[in-house]
Formats: sequence, C-alpha cells, structure tokens
Amino acid sequence: MNKDEFIKAVDIVSKEKCISKDEIFDAMELALLTAYKKNFDSKSNARVDINRSTGEIKVYTVLNVVDSISEEDEEAYSKILLEDANKIVKGIKVGETIETEVTPKNFGRVATSTAKQVVIQKLREAEKNSIMSEFEGKQDEMLVGMVSREDANNYYIDLGRAHGVLAKKELIPSEKIEMGSSIKVYVTKIEDTGKGPLILLSRAHYGFVKRLLESEIPELQEGIVKLYSVARDPGNRSKVAVYSDNPRIDAVGACIGEKSSRIINIMKELKGEKIDIVLYDKDPVKFIKNALSPAKDVNVIIMDPKENLALAVADGEQLSLAIGKKGQNVKLAARLTKYRIDVKTSEELKNSGINIKFE
Repeated sequence: MNKDEFIKAVDIVSKEKCISKDEIFDAMELALLTAYKKNFDSKSNARVDINRSTGEIKVYTVLNVVDSISEEDEEAYSKILLEDANKIVKGIKVGETIETEVTPKNFGRVATSTAKQVVIQKLREAEKNSIMSEFEGKQDEMLVGMVSREDANNYYIDLGRAHGVLAKKELIPSEKIEMGSSIKVYVTKIEDTGKGPLILLSRAHYGFVKRLLESEIPELQEGIVKLYSVARDPGNRSKVAVYSDNPRIDAVGACIGEKSSRIINIMKELKGEKIDIVLYDKDPVKFIKNALSPAKDVNVIIMDPKENLALAVADGEQLSLAIGKKGQNVKLAARLTKYRIDVKTSEELKNSGINIKFE
C-alpha cells in the first residue's frame, strides 16, 4: 500500500466506523512504535510520526539533555549529556529534548505486519467508545429497531450500530413478535460492559406509554399539555394524569384526540391495552376522584396527609368501578396519585363508627 492509498484507507475507515482520523493516526503511531521497539531491539525513547497529509512515516529517538549520567542510572538510554547534545544542536540547554530521525530502511514492511493487530484492536476500542457515546443519552427514550434474532429468554433488536436486549418477560402480555419486523422499544438501562454497550429494552415499562403519548400528541411535545404521572398494568390498563397551565386548554381532550383518534393509535401499539386519561389537580381530593375514573360520585377525604392515606367512599355500581376487576382500578389510581386509597361503602363507613362529612 503506497502513501496515497494509506491516506484514502484512513478516510474510508473514519467515515464507515464514525471514528475521527486523529484517533486512527494515534492508534497507528502507537502500533508502529511498538513494532519499532520489538523488531529493532530499541530501548531508547522513541516517537513515531505519521504525516496526516502525505502518509509519510518517520521514527525519531527522543533524548533528554542532562549535565551528568551515572553508571547506575537505569534510564541512561533516554538521556544525552549536554556537551554531546551541543554537537548536534548548538545552544541546547539542560532540560530540553533532542530528536534524531532513525527510521530504518525496511521499517515499512516490518511495521505493517507487526502493527496490524494492534491497530485493529485500537479501532475496535475507538468504535466501541463511539457507539457508547451515541447511545449513552438514550436511556429512558423510545427507539425503533428491527427484530434480528431470538433465544429462549430474549429477543435481540437491531438498533443500527448496536443490538438491544428485549427480554420476553418485558413484552406486552400475549403479544407475538415476528422476526425481521420493525418494533418500538423503551430503553430501561444502558451499561458499558467493556465489550460494548448492554442496552436493555422493554415494552411493558410504564415509560413506554409515556413516550408513545409524547410521540403521538403534539401538545405534549410542545409543553402545552404536561404529563404528571403514569401507572400501568401491562396488557390490561394504564392510567395517565395530564394537565395544562393554560386554563383554556383541555388537556384530557388533547390527549384523546378527535373521535378518540390519538388514543386509539396508542392502544393499537399497546395491543388493545386500555388507557384512562385523567386530569391532574393540585388538590389531592380532586386528583384522587379523577384517578378513580371511570367511577363517579365518589367521596374522598385525606385521612393522613403525612402518610399519604386517603379514604374513598362509593356505593352500588360505582363501588365496583372504583375498585375494578381484582382491585386493578384502585391499585392504578394509588400508583398514579402516590396515595394509599382505602375504598369503602357508606354502610361500611357507618358500621365502623367513623363519622365523616364530605364536602
């Protein structure tokens, strides 16, 4: 490979691997220095220089100028006496360095074969760092990838320059994944393993619902509508609390969309999972009432604000709606509001001897 071909090769590798040319040249210089010391039995300090424009390679010895060298000095090979240095460079002083070109005539052939593996390793490290840099800010974000392979416990998602791990337990219950299909995933964790990034993915995480909402609803992206919290039972139901600082904005309506178009699109991605959009309120009583939707006419009182304990009273059909199947509705409402919610009927409240007047 001539010098022009070498420079072209560096340009190609730099573009294909997304690695700066300086990183490649630095790796080459380190590899060539190793090759020089190994093949030419050199103990002296040396430096390899590659001209970034022409590709020309030169080797220099680097000696520190000193006023004396003792016989016991183990680093004598890296030093030169002042009087000897002055014969090479007039006026040089103690503490300065002197460089002399010592490039062997057959260095190119020997260095190329010796340095190849070192350079490959450096390029791998540089590429790994580049990939880590690309993905390190992606945690808690939604990405789109392609299902590339599968084992007993995981699907592996091609995300471009790296693969993510989508554990089968992190799928939406009952959903089927097809090999080669495009898939939206939520990044729960990114870890540097030393060999590259470990990217853990999920479709069951509550954050997946949050990112889907943001991608589908412009008002959330623009900050006109704000998302307060999300609670999720994957595959069954999610509750989402939203609000707006502008009283003229219908935050819930914006999320649902005309004829429920926006929420339907999100439900399709969630394989039919139901989504309750409720209005957040700074007043915990009002917020808890909203969170217990679809139940209506529910009375709420905060029993212990320090411990976040609340009592909700509902009767008849509203009681079963407030609690939900297997307690799902009240559990999600509790996670959404961060209050422990005890649901009772008026009769149970009366029998317990608790006398409360609701507003």
